[in-house]
Amino acid sequence: MFDFLKRKDRASDASLGAPTHIVCGLGNPGPKYAMTRHNAGFMAMSYLSQKEGFELKKLRFKSLTHTGEFAGKRVLFMIPQTLMNRSGEAVREACEFYKIPPENIVVIQDDCALPVGKMRIRRKGSDGGQKGVRDIIEKLGSDEFTRIKLGVGSPPDPAQMVNWVLGKIPESDQKDFYARIEDSYEALKMILSGDTQKAMNLFN
Repeated sequence: MFDFLKRKDRASDASLGAPTHIVCGLGNPGPKYAMTRHNAGFMAMSYLSQKEGFELKKLRFKSLTHTGEFAGKRVLFMIPQTLMNRSGEAVREACEFYKIPPENIVVIQDDCALPVGKMRIRRKGSDGGQKGVRDIIEKLGSDEFTRIKLGVGSPPDPAQMVNWVLGKIPESDQKDFYARIEDSYEALKMILSGDTQKAMNLFN
């Protein structure tokens, strides 16, 4: 039965054009995590969906998803509904289903190594201590995917890192933080258009 449903899904996707790229915003699901530093990726995806006029509401691959055209590509947008440190399960399922290579994935994440108001784009590399990215690397067996990192700053006491990332973004930081959310949308368009280096030069 499940194989039949998968074949039906593939047939439906084929009629519209199956996605060739994935854009995944990282965060933790549920209202208690809304507006926390760790949910920067979710917030970027919310802004993107509002700009593009779609909703992330179809539950597939352990994620809320939408498939559509963006920057000339057929894209699967997804926000995993696993906890952050299991994000790789969702990304791997989607990649295996559509045969999407790691280099066609863009992950939007928070980064405690960057101050609020900073954004950094990387083509590949280590997880930098971000557990969602770490799980994606482990589940894909590759670090060859692009990241858009949104700075959330670091706690005065490193021992308080968990409380920091699960804390709300303070009002004093919101203007600078949301400016980078807006920039992430423009950066993503450049990346998917094949202008990753231009995006890095402009926003890093």
